[in-house]
Amino acid sequence: MNYKTVAIGLIAIFTVLLMINYIADEDTDITIEQESYSQTRSLMDTTVTISILTSNETYASEVIERAFNKMYYVDRVMNNYDNNSELSMLNEEGFVNNADLELAYVVDRSKYYSQRSKGAFDISIQPVLDLWASKYSPGGTYEDPTPEEINETLILVNYSAIVIDGNNITLGNGMKITLGGVAKGYAVDLAIESLIDDGIISGFVNAGGDGRYIGSKPDESSWRVGLQNPEKSEDSVTIMDIKDMAVATSGNYERYFNDTAKVSHIADPRTGYTSQNLISATVIASSAMDADAFATAVFILGEKDGINMVEDLDGIECLLITTDKRIVRSSGFSSYENN
Repeated sequence: MNYKTVAIGLIAIFTVLLMINYIADEDTDITIEQESYSQTRSLMDTTVTISILTSNETYASEVIERAFNKMYYVDRVMNNYDNNSELSMLNEEGFVNNADLELAYVVDRSKYYSQRSKGAFDISIQPVLDLWASKYSPGGTYEDPTPEEINETLILVNYSAIVIDGNNITLGNGMKITLGGVAKGYAVDLAIESLIDDGIISGFVNAGGDGRYIGSKPDESSWRVGLQNPEKSEDSVTIMDIKDMAVATSGNYERYFNDTAKVSHIADPRTGYTSQNLISATVIASSAMDADAFATAVFILGEKDGINMVEDLDGIECLLITTDKRIVRSSGFSSYENN
């Protein structure tokens, strides 16, 4: 037997088999189609939808569940309506040592938003919100707080009095904070990061209109995001083409302390009075938390100061609806609009 001839023959056969397997793999990759898988749940006082593109339904369910778990986690830690949350304990005690690292990060980042907005965004607004809510709750006067009550409460609003030392957080005496203007956006970001870690390259997480979008739709076009018309909910003011960006809207036409009084749920930390400068402010940013926080800041700042702040921020754009129904855009917003 010629062993050299046999060896050469075996190598040739092995090479052919490798080529067949390679071609089969290529064909398999071509024929597997990406499908859209979505789940919608009630979470963080809103409706949350997570949608992804993948080829495996079982894997999609696992991936989406892990992303939702990230959002549940944020809600457990940062919900000031839950007496067992770490945020509630911080408000009750005035300090938390060895705080959850995510909580410390969000509080610290919130101070950055306060600085950039010159105090228009301030998580220490909670005492003012409590004051307004008490007036328009059962047993309340159903009248605005008096100037004296406002001024007394404003003493407690001061983001610079929030001290973060490592993961230890301390509030000034009598202060309370709310993360309602950032926690939802941060939860969306964590969910998106979970999807990316699981290999998802196309999909979105939308929490009550605040969403972050990665990759593209099945037809490879950008995700289309409509901005609701405050006067006609079935219509859109504009359609945005979004890819690897986040969008958030802050407005006073969806949530109120009282439907009759029509009191905005967004108060100005600088004055203590509810903000009436705009109907809505929509912000596009790279992260949902940035979009969430800056949308609130722009809404409070109003047209001129809001636009000026956005123009000074890299990678941030906004669209405003003024109280007299005008549409005002930052210099780069139109590049995201579907024409």
